[in-house]
Amino acid sequence: MALRKLVAGNWKMNGSLGALVELDAILDAANANAGLDVAICPPFTLIAAAAARVPGLPIGAQDVHMAAKGAHTGCVSAAMLVEAGARLAIVGHSERRADNHETDAEVQAKATAAIAAGLTAIVCVGETEAERDAGRALAVVAGQLDGSVPRDGKGETLVVAYEPVWAIGTGRTPSVADVAEMHASIREKLGALLGAEGAKVRILYGGSVKPDNAAELMAVADVDGALVGGASLTAAQFVPIIEGAAA
Repeated sequence: MALRKLVAGNWKMNGSLGALVELDAILDAANANAGLDVAICPPFTLIAAAAARVPGLPIGAQDVHMAAKGAHTGCVSAAMLVEAGARLAIVGHSERRADNHETDAEVQAKATAAIAAGLTAIVCVGETEAERDAGRALAVVAGQLDGSVPRDGKGETLVVAYEPVWAIGTGRTPSVADVAEMHASIREKLGALLGAEGAKVRILYGGSVKPDNAAELMAVADVDGALVGGASLTAAQFVPIIEGAAA
């Protein structure tokens, strides 16, 4: 099944109000390549301003809390994100799993809360270099999916992003064969977890996606788009990735 591709930019802890000018050209590129979806996930502080500046470009968050409200200092609920203008939320990014010690169960709860509030949840999975070198990459990612994917996930509200931890921001990428093998395994696991809906969930590739490798990666079977880190911070780098995905 050919799914509509999604190219999402994760700004991580980067950006400022002044940097939102980059969104103008990104929106133009999204409109010029109408056969795919484009989204940007800036820091919490920029969501409302970004959504107001480019109403036609979906804006997402980089995290969400599983509770609707309460004594959770420093956290943001799904309803708050919706009110700010967000339409998506990344959950379980490897940096949050590592730095904030997030478990699969917490990631699943966050995804469930995001979907219940009307957001699209982008659930991130991926193995470390040690896990890949030990031949455990497929098993590790399957285990993360098993623990992190809401069982009522649907194609229109759930996205999975595969990001080999060892490739994020390093300039390294798995071979095309490695990406194909992993995405096929993820698709099979999604089918086991979600039934027919598993074929409708988009699987993004993330991990040093750049203008010069985007088209090759996006041509791999079951690669339904990309989750892009540093290269999404400027239109000069992100627009060619959008164009590569649309090719």
